[in-house]
Amino acid sequence: MRRFMDQKTPYLFISPALLLLIMFSLFPIVIAFVISFTDINLVGLADWSKINFIGFDNYKNVLSDPIFLKSIGNTLFYVIIGVPLVIVCSLGIALMINFSQAKIFQFFRLIFYTPSITNVVAVAVVWSYLYNPQFGLFNYLLSLLDLPAVPWLQDPTIAKVSLIILALWRAIGVNMIIFLAALQGIPREYYEAAQLDGANRWKQLTNVTVPLLRFAIFFVTVTTMIGWLQFFEEPFVMTQGGPLDSTTSVALFIYRNGFQLSKFGYAAAGSFILFIAIIIITIVQFKIQNRHDDTQM
Repeated sequence: MRRFMDQKTPYLFISPALLLLIMFSLFPIVIAFVISFTDINLVGLADWSKINFIGFDNYKNVLSDPIFLKSIGNTLFYVIIGVPLVIVCSLGIALMINFSQAKIFQFFRLIFYTPSITNVVAVAVVWSYLYNPQFGLFNYLLSLLDLPAVPWLQDPTIAKVSLIILALWRAIGVNMIIFLAALQGIPREYYEAAQLDGANRWKQLTNVTVPLLRFAIFFVTVTTMIGWLQFFEEPFVMTQGGPLDSTTSVALFIYRNGFQLSKFGYAAAGSFILFIAIIIITIVQFKIQNRHDDTQM
């Protein structure tokens, strides 16, 4: 009996967390999956008898929806441009703060981390003024250099770049802290040995620092990739997907159909397509990382 209790005790301790996971994560996923095969809307919420199972029609319609296809292209643009920028900038700032002797760089840690904990609505209001084509600070600075004004949120391509700049400014802080923690975990003896071998700062960075940061870089890459695939807040509060749906992300497309147009089944189908894409991309990243680790062993 005692042995039986000893075996069950760990499960007793983790049962509250498992219960919360099932109730608020796994169960809603199952419900959303079932909904994706129905035509549920506001009428169906009021009267369940009005809900009809329509098979894969939602998935077929979503995959043939030109706005959804455009949102996929926009999201890929965000990922391809935004993810490398976030990793490079956050790693570069973490390196400067960690290795610099100037005390002002310790203050920079607070400066760069603050945007990540700032309310996105307040940030959007401020950046809307910065991006204002007539009275914004950015165009005012360009006018001082005798350069033409830039339609930051009015041109389809420039609007995407503008949202990436805003998202980059907000995302650097958290990843910088992760890289700083990883950098401070590297033993100083490695750098002392490299200096004895005659390695300069660049050699130490490429042969000591970056290889020892591979797990931190992998973690930041995976989490950043997932975050940008779910890119939502910036286009929602800044452009509402415009102009001409040029900044509509997949997540914003799902929100618009689910909460504004009340096409819950249609939105659920789109969300599962995004869900599957995130899982596939994440598995591929893990496979690549495992293969890289195996080659180094």
